[in-house]
Amino acid sequence: MLTIGSTVLGVNDIARATNFWHEALGYVPREPGDDTWVILVPASGPGPQLALMLSETPAQEHPRIHLDLYADDQDAEVERLIAIGARHVDWDMYPEEPDFVVLADPDGNRFCVIDKGPR
Repeated sequence: MLTIGSTVLGVNDIARATNFWHEALGYVPREPGDDTWVILVPASGPGPQLALMLSETPAQEHPRIHLDLYADDQDAEVERLIAIGARHVDWDMYPEEPDFVVLADPDGNRFCVIDKGPR
């Protein structure tokens, strides 16, 4: 049997990416990393791991894999993420009335903030 251990993002600067994802998700290094690799885990206990790997390739404009982050207050979370270094992406694939907003981290990795608040 297999299980998923970590989702891995390629980044240009491990320290900057670690700081961004710590601020975004509250994740902390599982163990000391280095300039090429670190695994982040939820500070509050068990949960999905996010690994950051040094990469020289550019982020994909339309990635085949991305993170979906669920938000009870989407607008507030998008604003908070922008304030800590994310940026809006001019996404050309939005459906009508989307429940998500596409952002990019400081390395250009796309991710979605999904509205999970009351409707």
